[in-house]
Amino acid sequence: MNNYDIIIVGGGMAGSALGCMCAMQGFQVAIVEHREPASEWPKDEIDLRLSALTRASQKLLQQVGAWPRIKELRSNPYQEMRVWDANGSGSIHFDAAELGEPNLGHIVENRVTQLALWERLAEFDSVTRLCPASAKALDLTTEQPLLTLDDGTQLTAKLIVGADGRDSAIRRMAGITTHGWEYDQHAIVATVTQQKPHHDTAWQRFMTTGPLAFLPLDDGRCSIVWSTSPTETQRLMALDDVSFCAELGQALAYRLGKISAVGPRGAFPLRLQHADSYIKPGLALVADAAHAMHPLAGQGINLGFLDVAALADILGEAKAAGRDFSSPRTLRKYERCRKGANMGMLAAMDGFKKLFSNNQLSLTMMRNIGLSLTDSAGPVKHLITRRALGLIGELPNWMR
Repeated sequence: MNNYDIIIVGGGMAGSALGCMCAMQGFQVAIVEHREPASEWPKDEIDLRLSALTRASQKLLQQVGAWPRIKELRSNPYQEMRVWDANGSGSIHFDAAELGEPNLGHIVENRVTQLALWERLAEFDSVTRLCPASAKALDLTTEQPLLTLDDGTQLTAKLIVGADGRDSAIRRMAGITTHGWEYDQHAIVATVTQQKPHHDTAWQRFMTTGPLAFLPLDDGRCSIVWSTSPTETQRLMALDDVSFCAELGQALAYRLGKISAVGPRGAFPLRLQHADSYIKPGLALVADAAHAMHPLAGQGINLGFLDVAALADILGEAKAAGRDFSSPRTLRKYERCRKGANMGMLAAMDGFKKLFSNNQLSLTMMRNIGLSLTDSAGPVKHLITRRALGLIGELPNWMR
């Protein structure tokens, strides 16, 4: 029997970040992760999963000491973002220079962020990394929450945190239900070589079948996220590389010229999902275990980092004040802090998806007018951008 202050199930980006923050606040932490992250890969190979990290997320990663390693491994700041509607003339342009900021964020491979955080965890004497290991059973009725691993090892802690993704086993074993729905879209991801330079600009075109995003990489290539119908996904995935590149260039209206090469392609279904509760006695859910959303704004891991930063703040405050950091009162404070905010973001992304993924004339006119008006309203656009970057608004201490 092994006892800890906090057990975090899931050593991905969110779980590892939480582990670092908890260790820095004096907690004894165990991280349960089923697979050791890759520590090396071919220089020209780009992970199919990337994230557009906001300034707030960057600050969190700086505070836990992982950012220098991320910069050493690979990341690319982007200076601009151009968004336009395929069914009209509406468009909006975001520029870091207009805000007096060095960039709008960084495009970072998920494996880079996870590896940097995983390595940082190894530097804390108060952190035990249990890997490879998986959660097999959870008992919240004992004096302290009891977690049984797949090899029979039993662990206890005052608090267990589920950070094990949108198909969370911890959420299921805790009996926490979710609500949501499958979208009629899949996302195709790949790394491509385009004819024209990307100029450190993120490009996104909204089409009736779904949005297409080109994210700039540090070697001059782009990573794409092409959301489209399941039928169209099946057709596009079956194309040879030459045909796929031809259709991809056309889909972006040749803004970056022709597409000359494409790497391995992946596709995954999209859905909206929200846990009906973030907490139970001795248990908390964070990141994708608590919520999953459409990737059209790239906010998934940024929301996850907001979750873990808020939870770390609240746990640290309780510990410093001599209160029970795993008490229902403390955990309810975390749920109140994040559940409503996440619900609002999920609803907003769902609304954008429905607004842009259709060809109704009235909605087409509305969204084109809205894009153009917002683009021309400088102060409003700057406010929206600063809030999206995490430069203003209520933020956890770890992100300030």
